[in-house]
Amino acid sequence: MEHYYQPEIECASPEQIQAWQDERLVETVKHVYEHVPYYRDKMDASGVTPEDIKSTRDLHKLPFLTKSDLRDAYPYGLVAVPLSECVRIQSTSGTTGRRVVAFYTQHDLDLWEDCCARAIMAAGGTKEDVVHVSYGYGLFTGGPGLNGGSHKVGSLTLPMSSGNTERQIQFMCDLGSTILCCTPSYAAYLAESITERGLRDKIKLKAGIFGAEAWTEEMRQDIQNKLGIKAYDIYGLTEISGPGVAFECSEQTGMHINEDHFIAEVIDPNTGEVLPDGEKGELVFTSITKQAFPLIRYRTRDICVLTRKKCSCGRTHVKMSKPMGRSDDMLIVKGVNVFPSQIETVLLNKGYPANYQIIVTRENNSDQLEVQVEMTQEMFSDTLGRVAALERELIEAMKAMLGIYVKVTLVAPKSITRSEGKAVRVIDKRNLY
Repeated sequence: MEHYYQPEIECASPEQIQAWQDERLVETVKHVYEHVPYYRDKMDASGVTPEDIKSTRDLHKLPFLTKSDLRDAYPYGLVAVPLSECVRIQSTSGTTGRRVVAFYTQHDLDLWEDCCARAIMAAGGTKEDVVHVSYGYGLFTGGPGLNGGSHKVGSLTLPMSSGNTERQIQFMCDLGSTILCCTPSYAAYLAESITERGLRDKIKLKAGIFGAEAWTEEMRQDIQNKLGIKAYDIYGLTEISGPGVAFECSEQTGMHINEDHFIAEVIDPNTGEVLPDGEKGELVFTSITKQAFPLIRYRTRDICVLTRKKCSCGRTHVKMSKPMGRSDDMLIVKGVNVFPSQIETVLLNKGYPANYQIIVTRENNSDQLEVQVEMTQEMFSDTLGRVAALERELIEAMKAMLGIYVKVTLVAPKSITRSEGKAVRVIDKRNLY
């Protein structure tokens, strides 16, 4: 049952990790060149042959792959095995353009679930736990990934999916859920709902594994305090496999990347130059154990930092920081780069809940940025006569953080639509294209 948890892999020496990656990269490049015409054409156009790739030191010679490539090759153009060998399809939750569709053999599913099992064990999970999975199921990878990982650990698994909050809380109380898996925004909503119902003492949660959307350290502390748990980050992309590409350990200072399955690089998003560990840039992944849908040098658009600083948990795999934003969904307002996480940090530091919405408009060729901030019931009752003053206070704090004026509007409790999946934080009404 515990074949997925091998300390000799997660705590391997840098030399051993390098050897695994060298061998598997060479095999993967040869495999896709021979079986995926789309890759072969890209490599030929770049003047690269499989014989040119002898180790990870040659990785930089290979062309990048982007989401545009995945859409251009939709649906079967990047599949590297006969369809008869594929047993699963998952898809992104994107709502514009062609969806990204990923394919899996049974071998791919086993390795993906192993990676998710590592994440659950790093959060303290054992076969004695009750894992409450409130990620969406179906085409979205969140539910199936953590569900399979929980099975590998041997935990009692509640495949709740998202939605029906009343039932979520009832099962959490009645069945003694100990590990919660969902998006951080839904965890915050559950925490709020549990507190409102006076059920804080009825739940037995000890840990949460939260991912699929950006969240700040301030939001982590807020969730931990309200639910009385330790909150762990998890990272993944449908294109690469799903959640479990990287995960936090008890140190909570970054996510260990499963380097026996994925090679991580950080590049300058403008030039494509590979940056050394410790420098901030765009995260790029190469999958080296997938059969059906191996991606080489896939640009995630997530901005982060890699570090090999020794970790107290004993794991030796490289760590990635929590994504600091994205190179493609970053807002540019009045020439200033704005990340929603910066706004969230200001709000949580000021004691406001993580229920807000960012609205960007353009009037007379000038960008206008508004943040609608929901008050708690206590704030609403106590501050009715001081709303204008509180809004001015937040405006000053936003200006100090972002360097530009932001209109702030305090709104009544429950007036911003709650999300049971990924929170819709930004509404950009500008016609930028």
